[in-house]
Amino acid sequence: MAGQGVSCPAIIRSDPLLDPRHRTVIPVTEPILEITKLNKSFGPVHVLHDVDLNVYPGEVTALVGDNGAGKSTLVKCIAGINHIDSGEVKFEGKPVEFSDPRVATSLGIEFVYQDLALADNLDITQNMFLGREIRKFGMLADGEMEKKARQTLKGLSVRTVSSVRQLVSNLSGGQRQTVAIARAVLWNSKVVFLDEPTAALGVAQTRQVLDLVRRLADQGLGVVLISHNMNDVMEVADRVAALYLGRVAAEVLTKDTSTTQIVELITAGRSGDIGLAPATANANI
Repeated sequence: MAGQGVSCPAIIRSDPLLDPRHRTVIPVTEPILEITKLNKSFGPVHVLHDVDLNVYPGEVTALVGDNGAGKSTLVKCIAGINHIDSGEVKFEGKPVEFSDPRVATSLGIEFVYQDLALADNLDITQNMFLGREIRKFGMLADGEMEKKARQTLKGLSVRTVSSVRQLVSNLSGGQRQTVAIARAVLWNSKVVFLDEPTAALGVAQTRQVLDLVRRLADQGLGVVLISHNMNDVMEVADRVAALYLGRVAAEVLTKDTSTTQIVELITAGRSGDIGLAPATANANI
């Protein structure tokens, strides 16, 4: 890693209502998604510098950083939207090249962006299968899609949606986020990136979404949570990767750190003896 961090993360099972430090730790040895020394530039601007990031199954990894730190650029590189200049990406131990968005989708990597990309004029089932509709004999298999939509929501223990035939325009912010996440895991996903999933949500809706995020990891998915909300990060994340001006300042276990340390990593690239070398951190200022 560019910064001091964690060499052997773990799956951490928990009840989402429990303090993160009370979780049961199950050792994990191999990441499902492994990014090594990734670099990305736009013209003369070097945006990402030798970024290392590991995503483990059954674990929530929080990707944090100030505006302009490179979070969105990194996600777009994995999504196949931005071309990677150099570095290596492995998925399930095998090298992969994200030449276009279809590569990530075919591997089982899904993305839930902040705008959710839901169609208000369609119902929940139609949104979950939008662009991937099931057809039989040239006709839409509405019954089968509705059944799969209900099964997916049930499997995620979603109880806030009364009918999968509700129009999305009638849903609350928390329910919309739930639908977007359910759509992402509908396709046997293995890794899910969530971009600010609790932004602009109320307290009760935030609680619902955070519980859902935790359940995704408890079902064995690798979850990457991109957030500016340190309370959310400390509650549901198993570990935190902090970006500072395009570099990974450090990757730390949540149970071994504090909100203050994470904020220092975000704003200064170092916290005590954790983070970038002083010369590197100061060179970026």
